[in-house]
Amino acid sequence: MAIILVVDDEVGIRELLSEILIDEGYDVRLAENAGAARRVRNELRPDLVLLDIWMPDTDGISLLKEWHAGGHLNMPVVMMSGHGTIDTAVEATRFGAFDFLEKPIGLQKLLATVQKALKHDAPPQRPPLTLEAFARLPFVKEFRRRLEQAAAKASVVLIKGATGGMGEIAARTLLAPRAPWLDLSTVSSALTQEALEKTSGGILFVPDLAVLGKMQQMNLAFALDRAEKLHLQLVVASTTPLSALSGWDAKLLARLGEIWVALPALSAHADDLPEIAALLLTNFVERGEVPPRRFSTAALNALRTLPWKKHPEASWNVLYGLVRNLALTALDEEIVGDDVARVMPQEIEDDAPAQSFLPLFEQPLREARDAFEKLYFEHHLRQEGGNMTRLAERSGLERTHLYRKLKQLDIRLGKRGEE
Repeated sequence: MAIILVVDDEVGIRELLSEILIDEGYDVRLAENAGAARRVRNELRPDLVLLDIWMPDTDGISLLKEWHAGGHLNMPVVMMSGHGTIDTAVEATRFGAFDFLEKPIGLQKLLATVQKALKHDAPPQRPPLTLEAFARLPFVKEFRRRLEQAAAKASVVLIKGATGGMGEIAARTLLAPRAPWLDLSTVSSALTQEALEKTSGGILFVPDLAVLGKMQQMNLAFALDRAEKLHLQLVVASTTPLSALSGWDAKLLARLGEIWVALPALSAHADDLPEIAALLLTNFVERGEVPPRRFSTAALNALRTLPWKKHPEASWNVLYGLVRNLALTALDEEIVGDDVARVMPQEIEDDAPAQSFLPLFEQPLREARDAFEKLYFEHHLRQEGGNMTRLAERSGLERTHLYRKLKQLDIRLGKRGEE
């Protein structure tokens, strides 16, 4: 049974379309705004979306563009619009909309369009993920503006703070539609003038300067000398300071480091981390790189509370790799907090308190609170050598209350505990 998601802020339209489609044998889900539509789409992956243009939080065109940029248009989307927005609805086909319906929607037109959309075998092409998918995060939006501004005037731009997959996401944001793309790290032989000319007007990308061999460094210098003449944009990524790259030509490094833009460290934006992780996971799933997976609330909280400040320079790479690892190794469709603890990255696994707290996110609040209090008092009892006087001072509890609390938590005292 095909799942159809109806997105419209008018309850009357939602209910009318739902009744018609349910009578035709479809499984219909409803969303009153873009936020609800994102949740339903990520959880159920509907076979078709009927999307209204005018909505209070995020309009339908913006939501369509977001799905298109994030590689999430793996289902046909039919826009719904009033007479005054028909031109806008037609324009939406440029961003992957399958068709449009004019309000008021006729019964026969609705059913014919739905049937045609569901029979459409070829799924829209899923473009690579770009920073557009994170457009609702102000700090990513600001980074993107700086990156685009720098690239508009400079033929080579260094991205600091991300390599590999995250570096590519940033670099592909600069790629014009249908423009050529060449990853220089994949070229092991001498780069030719002909190869560069084929990439004219596109982007030459280096995912990590630190891993380039001598031949690839020579290719990079060869491309850099010809980039401006061939209208090539050279984008290189590194989390290693250029001064720490050994064996490189000093003049080449100086040229590469003239214009740079740094991805803001995730440690300063912990509250946005669950949304970033969810977007990465959805993209991996939609591109068929991992099995269908979704994050539980506990898992997202566990990711958010990891000690990102310990390694701010590599936080994006750690998150990218961690999300991919979780998706590939979790045994169930839902990734839970215990999964996050299981694949704790080496860079941050030594943080024992953070690991101890991860399982608490899976428990009801009362049980989690009791478990935390037990960890708290056991830790400070050890720190104070079992001295109750000092424990009372540290915890701020009166001794009688403290004894009662320890008994309630089933914490046994040694001989020093009587002091």
